[in-house]
Amino acid sequence: MISIMSAWIDIFEGAPIRDVAKGELLFRRDDPVRSMFLVKQGLIALERPLSDGGLLTLHIAVSGNALAEASLFAETYHCDAVARSDASVAVVTRGDFEGALRRSPDAAISMIETSAKAVQTQRARIEILRLRRVSDRLDAWLDIHGEVSKGDWHKVADQIGVSAPALYRELARRR
Repeated sequence: MISIMSAWIDIFEGAPIRDVAKGELLFRRDDPVRSMFLVKQGLIALERPLSDGGLLTLHIAVSGNALAEASLFAETYHCDAVARSDASVAVVTRGDFEGALRRSPDAAISMIETSAKAVQTQRARIEILRLRRVSDRLDAWLDIHGEVSKGDWHKVADQIGVSAPALYRELARRR
């Protein structure tokens, strides 16, 4: 039996797959929203160009993640979707996706649950990033997430908004 948490993923069952090469755009900011996406393989980043020429990465979707699901309620995309690696993405028209949610309460509830968990994660990350000291950020992250797998400390550094060397210095200090 499929958990209710993943029922929305069933909407993509049998959907056409689009292959996206590393560096290729899946959609651009201000493109009309016509499709909903599920990353099947690879990494797709949602990015907004900044006025200084830099990029603001809003989200990196991995296998099993919906991509730009908030766009279901927008006329146009608010960012670019750029493949960070070669990727495969299932594509469903916006109308078909919305219709499937309306016909399946389990799919709709699971989409809401997935979105709520993403909001909780982002809120926690924002609060962690507000902390000034690396030690405080690390303590807060560990309180929420627990132990870190060997080799994943660089991911923690990214999630708490510090450089890997700064995190490694803090870890060394704690030893």
